[in-house]
Amino acid sequence: MNKYKSNYLPQLKKQGLYDPRFEHDACGVGMVANIKGIASHSIIKLGLENLCSLEHRGP
Repeated sequence: MNKYKSNYLPQLKKQGLYDPRFEHDACGVGMVANIKGIASHSIIKLGLENLCSLEHRGP
């Protein structure tokens, strides 16, 4: 996280693929994927819904 770490957040520990060293603010970031790498219409639909949710961020 940034240099202004909150005392209200739990101190997360490295576990599996998660590593707190890579934490940072991510407002306006979204990702949709099929973990098995299979293309599908539902992934496109979720991605477009995600994009619409970020419309307030501007171009």
